[in-house]
Amino acid sequence: MSRQIDYGNLMHRAMRGLIRNVLDDVAARGLPGSHHFFITFDTSHPDAELADWLSDRYPGEMTVVMQHWFDNLDVGEEGFAVTLNFGDSPEPLYIPYDSIKTFVDPSVEFGLRFESTSEADDEDDEEEDDTPPNDQRPRRSSKKDADVVSLDSFRK
Repeated sequence: MSRQIDYGNLMHRAMRGLIRNVLDDVAARGLPGSHHFFITFDTSHPDAELADWLSDRYPGEMTVVMQHWFDNLDVGEEGFAVTLNFGDSPEPLYIPYDSIKTFVDPSVEFGLRFESTSEADDEDDEEEDDTPPNDQRPRRSSKKDADVVSLDSFRK
């Protein structure tokens, strides 16, 4: 058996490191200008921590928005903790980097997508939600079979 360079995993680690660096900067200095983030993550990840009512409502994945109101952003080696507001109810979350499926900053049309082969097969028939997101409410992301994140769904 010959050894091969696993470019896919190396790229995913580098992209997750980029997310960590961005969040580190935001934790230290706040969100600059009109920057804001839509972060979709796997709620069933064994290290993800969220309120039971959120994991019950979003058993596979959810998208959170970090924009106008967030608190207690604590960026770590394996993931980050943040408190977000869901309908006037502050809820702490812990999101491991390897649970992140998409990271989008629509203010500068930047997006990352992490997709495994099994994800595309498992989520093809998931219901689509076209309700515009806001920072009080999580939103299911749509179109799991695309290789590129479409920023049109995040435009106001």
